[in-house]
Amino acid sequence: MLGGAENLAASGMLFLNPTIFLNSYRQNKPLNSQNVADALQKHNLKKTAIQKALDTLADGGQISFKEYGKQKIYIARQDQFKIPNSQELDQMKKENSQLQEEIDAQKKVISEAEAEIRSLQSNLTLEDIQVKQSNMQTEATNSEARLEKLRDGVILVKPEEKKVIEQTFSEKLTQWRKRKRIFKDLWDAITENSPKDAKEFKEELGLEYDEDVGVSLQSYSELMNTNKKRRTAQ
Repeated sequence: MLGGAENLAASGMLFLNPTIFLNSYRQNKPLNSQNVADALQKHNLKKTAIQKALDTLADGGQISFKEYGKQKIYIARQDQFKIPNSQELDQMKKENSQLQEEIDAQKKVISEAEAEIRSLQSNLTLEDIQVKQSNMQTEATNSEARLEKLRDGVILVKPEEKKVIEQTFSEKLTQWRKRKRIFKDLWDAITENSPKDAKEFKEELGLEYDEDVGVSLQSYSELMNTNKKRRTAQ
C-alpha cells in the first residue's frame, strides 16, 4: 500500500482506469513517471507519488513496464486491444482516404474564402472613395485657379527664380548621369566573370534600376532640352 494522502490521491487517479489513462495518453505510446506527472500537474501531485502509484499498478499487473537502466518505461497492456484483420485494415484505409479527401476539399474551400477576403479587403470602401473624390476635387479646383492665372498672363515664377531652378535641375541631371555611369562600370566589372546570373544576383542584392521604379534619365534630359529650345525660340 502507498503511504500518505498524496500517494493515495495519485494512486486513486491512476487506479480509476489505468489502461484508459495510458491508452489515451500520447496514443498508446510508452511513457515514464515524468510524463504522467506532467499530465496530472494540475492536481499538484509530486513525481515521487506518481512513481509509487505506477509501480503499484505494474506490480498488480494492471499495466506493463520495462526497465532501461534506472528508468522505468510504462505501457498499457497490449492484450486488451483487438487486432484488426486484413478486411478491417482495408476498410480503415478506405475510410482514412475518404477523410483525407474531405480534408483536402475543406482546405480548398478555406483557401478560396481567404482569397476572396483578401480581394475584398484590397477594394476601397465607400468612405475611402468619398475621401479620394474630395481630394481630387480640391486638387482640380487648385489646378483650375492656377490655370486661370496663367490665362490672365500672371507671372507665377520670377525669371531669376526660374533660372535658379533650371540650373539646379541641370546639376541634378549631371550627377544622375555621372552616378549611373559609375554604377554601370562597377556592375559590369563585378558580374563579368561571376558564375551567378546577373538578373538573379541583382534581385538577391535588392538592387533597383531606374526602370524598375518607373523613372527615366532620358525623359528628364529631353524635358531639359525642350525647355532650352523654347527659350531659344523666344
